[in-house]
Amino acid sequence: MKKTYRYMQQILSVFLAAILLSSCSDFLEEEPISQQSDGTFWNNETDANSAISGCYAELRKALNNGLAYYAYGDLPTDVFSSDRELRSDWNDVQKVNWGISIGATSDWHPMYKLRDFSLFYATIRQADLCLAKIPTIPESEYDNYDRFDQFMGEAYFIRAFAYFYMARVWGDVPIVDDSKVDELDLTNYQRDDQAKVLAKAIDDCKTALSYLSWDYTDDNERVVRANAGAAWALLAHIYAWQGNYEACENAAAKVMDKGFYSYINRNNYLAIFDGQSDESIFEIAQSEQTEGQGAFNASLALYLLRGEYLTTRETEKETIWQFDLKTLQETLFNDPNDLRRQNGFDDFSDSWPILLKYTKIAYTSETSPISLNNIVVFRLAGIALLKAEAQAAQGKYTDARTTLDDIRDLAGLEASTASDADLYEAIIDERGRELFMEGHRFYDLVRLAREKQVYKFGSSESDKIKASEFLAGKYYWPIQPSILETNPLLVQTKYWQAEMQ
Repeated sequence: MKKTYRYMQQILSVFLAAILLSSCSDFLEEEPISQQSDGTFWNNETDANSAISGCYAELRKALNNGLAYYAYGDLPTDVFSSDRELRSDWNDVQKVNWGISIGATSDWHPMYKLRDFSLFYATIRQADLCLAKIPTIPESEYDNYDRFDQFMGEAYFIRAFAYFYMARVWGDVPIVDDSKVDELDLTNYQRDDQAKVLAKAIDDCKTALSYLSWDYTDDNERVVRANAGAAWALLAHIYAWQGNYEACENAAAKVMDKGFYSYINRNNYLAIFDGQSDESIFEIAQSEQTEGQGAFNASLALYLLRGEYLTTRETEKETIWQFDLKTLQETLFNDPNDLRRQNGFDDFSDSWPILLKYTKIAYTSETSPISLNNIVVFRLAGIALLKAEAQAAQGKYTDARTTLDDIRDLAGLEASTASDADLYEAIIDERGRELFMEGHRFYDLVRLAREKQVYKFGSSESDKIKASEFLAGKYYWPIQPSILETNPLLVQTKYWQAEMQ
């Protein structure tokens, strides 16, 4: 009965989402502008809006490509076990065997896609194009000139996001000349120090905040376009990655104190993943037309669902991606009172639990399901726990407990009993519960290793990335060798120089 009810909910959710997405599909499905000097473009507000939508289209491609958002953020963690084969080409991704050889003609392979940062630079180039050309459009060509500020703020935000995301994945990456908007050519760039890349992302974020407001011109574009809240949330994450926890706490407080967002009742937990909820801060919009862009047979639906949730696997008792049961059932969701466990999973005690966050699907063919859930990048509970992390890192244990316990209470759990010495790690684990399979776990574990020298990338101690390997930089991805062949100025990521096969 429980499954049947949720199945009907799924059908209704897809129907409602289709109505919602159709109302703003013109914006969401715009393609990047390729001819920046064309005299027929860059003439009015409509052109500017289309160009900004191209930024989001490029970013969406980068995060969908090879399921990058989840492959970087979740697969190489304790959420998946080295002892449980994923039975797919993703096995080496989750085992952190990122240096494997895949052959010159394997550009379809997930590893090939994930080692290639080209799509992030396409995003940056599109943002640079907007920043150079939108100011040339006369004010008289706007129906509402306030949109100029919105467009500029969004372009700066997207560029900041792309640089920050690459810095977390690869460490040192090139900073391209933003005056060369008529080309996308990385052959003359070398890798810039990560500190410099993060500084640029911070500068762009601050500039974005000088343009962006909290409100949206169109409610249908809520959270699928950046606003001031999204920029503050991004700043909080950049500062956390830097280890600048005082600035992180202040940025997170800007989001929380504004009162612009509100928590979803955890009895209705899955409403968050229907998209554009009151708790969400920034999402990457997905639709049947866009979800599969750049992917090769890559869909969360295909890998995480089975049984009646997925017609292509309705007779299967196993999911293709198999969770680490020790992490899932004994570490993160060991309390049966947790509303996120009760409402976020089906067959939780089974050997192949079903995660219900991503059950909004469509079929491009009888054998090809795609996920229609938006990528929820930032949401209020995640920012609250980032604030708690920052407070614990600064020794503000009373404040950190209050922030942490607010989220635990929301989930139906008792207050944390962790000691002050263990509070930081307890907050990281709470983030693991709250943001399970939302693309954050790997980066959280990197910060835990840096701050507390606790290495838990697998459910067994030092599994996947040992302490010595972490200190040598194994957690940064290698660059796809074919890129290095075209640019002699680029060098391979340090740890992987001797590990590439």
